[in-house]
Order: sequence, then C-alpha cells, then structure tokens
Amino acid sequence: MKNLLTTTQHVLMLDLQDDSKKINAYEEAHRKVWAEVSAHLKHHGIKAMKIHRLGTRLVMVMETDDCIFNADAFDRAGQEDPVIQRWEQLMWAYQKPTPWTPPGQKWTLARCIFDWNQCSQAEIRD
Repeated sequence: MKNLLTTTQHVLMLDLQDDSKKINAYEEAHRKVWAEVSAHLKHHGIKAMKIHRLGTRLVMVMETDDCIFNADAFDRAGQEDPVIQRWEQLMWAYQKPTPWTPPGQKWTLARCIFDWNQCSQAEIRD
C-alpha cells in the first residue's frame, strides 16, 4: 500500500532585537533546544523546521504532516504547557514583532509570491 503522507511548507517571519548579545544568546539557545520543545513539535506533526537569520530578520521554514498538524491545536497546547511557555518567554526576551505583525502575534506567515516548481515548462526561460 502506498503511503499518502502529504506535507505543507509554512514560512513565518519574526524579528530579533537589534542587540548582538541577545542575538548570540538566541542562536545559542537554538543550538540546545529543550527536549520538551522538540517533543512538542514532533507530537503536533511538525516534520522539519529551520530558522534562517539575516541581520535581525528571522525566517522559519516549517514542514508539517497534513494528517496531524492543526495550527489552532498546536497553539492551544503550547499555551497550556508550562515548559513550552517558559521556552516562549525566554525566546521573547530576544524577539520582537516585525512591523507587519498583527498585534498579539509573534511568528507571522509570509505570503508566497513565487514558486518556480509551479511554473509551466513553457514559462521557464534559460
């Protein structure tokens, strides 16, 4: 039987505070992500996650299992878990919303404006 696993890629953005010590501490924390945070991500269907940085702008690329991942359930579970809340509070000491982030949000979905894989072969130019 064929595995019908489907995934979705989510791209989210957030800024860091413009402070080299805080940026270094943020990167160091992500070299040692708590086991409970990793377990939380996996339990909620996150298959892969990468965070990229340019200056103070962060870009998170997240791959989710469509059969498991539910953004609302993921957010609720994080709000109810004291360990996840401690992690989020620690990270918020380094982060700040982008100028385009709605009030009360942190990571904000970015809109895809180009996907080369979606171009028809007739549109692709050498």
